[in-house]
Amino acid sequence: MALTREEREEFLAEPHIAALAVDAGAGRAPLTVPVWYHYEPGGELWLLTGLDSRKNRLIQEAGRLSLLVDRVEPTVRYVSVEGPVVSTTPATRERLRELATRYLPAEKVDGYVDFAWESHGEQVVLQVRPERWLSSDLGQV
Repeated sequence: MALTREEREEFLAEPHIAALAVDAGAGRAPLTVPVWYHYEPGGELWLLTGLDSRKNRLIQEAGRLSLLVDRVEPTVRYVSVEGPVVSTTPATRERLRELATRYLPAEKVDGYVDFAWESHGEQVVLQVRPERWLSSDLGQV
């Protein structure tokens, strides 16, 4: 059964690991990779990626991307969202910390932020406007 707007936005706002997909060009399947992301109901979503990464290059060329989040407990449920990238800005430690706080235990955030900021190279924040949604709760499976 499809989720209501409120249900799908609430589900997307939870800290799931998303599968990001972006067009990889002629003769190639879409590039699909796991990502951390941030979303608040009614707003735009954002994620961090390497400035010089293949992922960022393909996203900039395509101008849009898709994310899929799912779970299997207590029911099989998923939300897929697709939309244009509306801005690309340099990442900050504060944005990195905000994202890490969603996914890591509090005692690991500082260490991860220090490591990632020093080791992952230049990062950018991609802001995405959700335009198309697909969602379902398949009930107890």
